[in-house]
Amino acid sequence: MLSHSTRRWLAGLGVAGAFVAASATPAFAANPTIAEVVGAEGFSLYANDVIVAPDGPEKWISLYSLVDEPFTDYTVKVDRSAVDGFAEVQKPEGPGSCTEAGAVLTCTVKNDAEPDLDLLSLPVLPRDGAKAGQEGQLQFTVTTPNAGTATFRSTVTIGEGVDLTSEPFVNLTGTPGSTVPAPLSVGNQGKTDAEDAVLFFFGSYALAPAKRYENCEYFEDNFEEYAYACTLDATVAAGGSAKLDDSFGFAVPGDAWAPNTDYGFAIWMTPADWQAFRSQVPDFGKSAKGDEGVLKLTPTAPSRALARAMQQTDVDPTNNETMIQLAVKGNQKADVAANGATLDAEVGATVPVTVGFTNNGPAAINAGGEDGIYTLALVTLPKGTTAVKAPEQCADAEGEFGPDSGKAGAAVYACFVPGVVGSGKKAEFPFSLRVDQPGTLAGKVELFHGGPDETNRKDLNPANDTAKILVKASGDGGQGGGGGTLPITGSSTGLIAGIGALLLAAGAAGYVVSRRRKTRFVA
Repeated sequence: MLSHSTRRWLAGLGVAGAFVAASATPAFAANPTIAEVVGAEGFSLYANDVIVAPDGPEKWISLYSLVDEPFTDYTVKVDRSAVDGFAEVQKPEGPGSCTEAGAVLTCTVKNDAEPDLDLLSLPVLPRDGAKAGQEGQLQFTVTTPNAGTATFRSTVTIGEGVDLTSEPFVNLTGTPGSTVPAPLSVGNQGKTDAEDAVLFFFGSYALAPAKRYENCEYFEDNFEEYAYACTLDATVAAGGSAKLDDSFGFAVPGDAWAPNTDYGFAIWMTPADWQAFRSQVPDFGKSAKGDEGVLKLTPTAPSRALARAMQQTDVDPTNNETMIQLAVKGNQKADVAANGATLDAEVGATVPVTVGFTNNGPAAINAGGEDGIYTLALVTLPKGTTAVKAPEQCADAEGEFGPDSGKAGAAVYACFVPGVVGSGKKAEFPFSLRVDQPGTLAGKVELFHGGPDETNRKDLNPANDTAKILVKASGDGGQGGGGGTLPITGSSTGLIAGIGALLLAAGAAGYVVSRRRKTRFVA
């Protein structure tokens, strides 16, 4: 029977495998290159830009501190004078108190019991009589007792409202190794022609792009397994619609889990809204354009399937989003084998010990979908040894990922690879152990497999889900620091660097960005 802590870790795997909806939280680069970041006394700020349309709904500007430890005491002054004539910037909700003196809003927070990088979020609405093209900047000034003062500016723009809409669902069927066409369309139910469009797609492992186009930007690190934005040179007439050309589709990987149901999202935006969206997620990670021709958007007759209300410039972003469901048919699963270690060492020595698991295939794991598996390694270190160094992918089994990741000194670690582990790939978790006593010291690696529904699942061969860690310690003490070699099962023929997945969910609830972690895979 699984222990309580193991069940809790498997529940965490379910969260890692699902689309998560939450409030918008940007992922910042280690050294932000955002324009106009001005810091003093070692801290900087960031706030997103917004575009609002006449008769459209409110948008939100969120101000963040780019610091390691959130502030518990601070004052934010917001100068709204440059936008006050055409936009209403309202008081924020949340901790602290705010006062208004003309166009200047001053909010003070003291002894915040639950501090966050998000200092405040301001609702923004167009005023009556606001006209497209009006633009101005909010100026934020943050003062803290110990870190000094920093300033930042955020732009508020009045945009021309259009009314993009898309089919809410598209259902597709494929098999491992197949190419699946995807007939995506966008409509314009407003009274104003929409000039150009951007299609932003993100989805799981089975929804690989069939082609990489010259007018699409493919993001490598920080989203779902696949994410890209295509800028399309076309006018979607008021009351009309347009569809992507027939070359657009998905290439199901040959090692896709089957049967499985995978999901992706396609979101239509104006170019201005795309730029505003990017300002909310400043760290999109590395990206590259494709080289397989230009993806085209071709006008078509109005479609009843697209006829649902949607106002653009983010008037109602849920209505320009299509959820794509791909049913992967077949029978292809995976055998994941635990990798232990055996080594000789002197008492007092600190030795490297690398454990983990190998995906023997034929299907990939940690790849998403309703029926695939996520694998967690529970590493029990040999009694008589002490972990002086632990990998970032591992945390104290009695703790949680994030605060307890990579901490030394635990007896049992839960280790998880947040990215896809393809067929034939190996995940490694390198520890440094100090040998404290002589004898044959035994530990183990146990694999647990879970699904997005937080249930325990089995791989193809449960018999190899456990492996031993043996340290044959001799002597009665020494200077330490050297000693010991580690024969690792299998040969390391290649090294692939991976980045922890950045989870994104779009729509009414916004999106959440997870903390990135580096992971090593060995072919």
